[in-house]
Amino acid sequence: MRARQAGGGAKHSGRRTGLALACALAAVPGWAQAAQQPTVEELQRRLEVLERRLGAAPAEAPAGEGLADLDQRLRVIERKLEIQDEERVAKAKETPVVAVNDKGASFKSADGAYEIRLRGLLQGDGRFYIGDDAVPQNDTFLIRTARPIIEGSLGKLLAFRFTPEFAGDSASIVDAYFDVRFDPAYTLRVGKFTSPVGLERLQSSSALADTERAFPSELAPNRDIGVQLQGDVAGGTFSYAAGIYNGTVDGRDAVTSNPDNEFEYAGRVFFEPFKNDASAWSGLGFGIGASVGDKDGVGNNFLPRYRTPGQVQFFNYRSTVAADGRNLRWSPQGYYYRNAFGLLGEYIVSRQEVALGANRADLENKAWQATASYVLTGEDAGYRGVTKPSNPFGKNGGWGAWEVVGRYGVLEVDDAAFPLFASADVAARRAEAWTLGVNWYLTSNLKLVFNYSQTRFDGGALNGADREDEKAVISRLQVAF
Repeated sequence: MRARQAGGGAKHSGRRTGLALACALAAVPGWAQAAQQPTVEELQRRLEVLERRLGAAPAEAPAGEGLADLDQRLRVIERKLEIQDEERVAKAKETPVVAVNDKGASFKSADGAYEIRLRGLLQGDGRFYIGDDAVPQNDTFLIRTARPIIEGSLGKLLAFRFTPEFAGDSASIVDAYFDVRFDPAYTLRVGKFTSPVGLERLQSSSALADTERAFPSELAPNRDIGVQLQGDVAGGTFSYAAGIYNGTVDGRDAVTSNPDNEFEYAGRVFFEPFKNDASAWSGLGFGIGASVGDKDGVGNNFLPRYRTPGQVQFFNYRSTVAADGRNLRWSPQGYYYRNAFGLLGEYIVSRQEVALGANRADLENKAWQATASYVLTGEDAGYRGVTKPSNPFGKNGGWGAWEVVGRYGVLEVDDAAFPLFASADVAARRAEAWTLGVNWYLTSNLKLVFNYSQTRFDGGALNGADREDEKAVISRLQVAF
């Protein structure tokens, strides 16, 4: 009885092995068409096909090979397949990821810890001035911005950005900093970067609604050299930045060293309370930035010059006036974006103690602006601009995205600056400007901008007369990736 049972077990085992082989070989072409249990010869032929797929010459079958022999060959094939899968996974873990798209090129390690991204920004302008008889300006084409951008991460802790600028008469460094990313709530930034005071100053130049920044950016510091602690908390609804810097004059970059041995302290807090809500207020953001520090010296590295939206200087101090004491700035700011509509506004005050001989004054200059935009083609407006048109130009008959922009702003110089610290014959005490513009986003990389800007002045001409209105037409072609 036991012998019969054992024999029956072997028989059942052989059938199970045959069934297992049949299932394993089901993927071989032609197997699904078999309507009956395969013979040993058929199983052998299909094993040979699998062995060829593995890149190995089929083993010569010995005479009288049975199911047990075929089962052993199948196990060898299965192990080879497992080894191939293990090698494939190991290779994938070591192979870097290379990507090239509309955001530039990136090279990333397989684990994502190390990455280098290559990006760029090129802006070419045409500037034309209408009715500039009294104060002639040069109509011109120029390269406004030419910046290759290199950024990335060196492990999970360290990130970097390096941006040279090749527009203008000589090359310079725009950004050069490292971020030590302890946590999203506290990151340490060291190097040269934008001071955290002005809202529009912190906006990328590629995302500006107009060709040039508004009057408050003439009073806010631009890029400075220093150390800054920053972070986002509460799901990104609150952000902050605070640091110590060499200090720079209104509207300009810092020089390569600290010329007066004084430092500047700056900070900013910004709230987006409904950022994570699907409500009409999710695009609301508001905050305040400020800076304070002493400045001590004569010349453009210590006292500012102010420009119009057409980039024409309309105010400067006398060359013998010195910055001689505290420079304090504060700037309430905010924006609101809802679908295709956008609104950005800010106000700024810059106070500077100055001296000319025995005469001293604490002068307070101020500016404000409001910019409204609307995307005619329905894409979302945002602080980072229209990121991508829904129907790119030339694709399926698309015409890209179209945006209209309007802006109004005022800059007022302290009356106490005249006539001692500034000459009313060449420096205006007030400028108010309005700008109308059309932005055409052909693709996510190509943007055309057309602005008409008109500025009216109080003072700034001989014998106390008002300087003639500036009427500027500025066009820009921008390539960003």
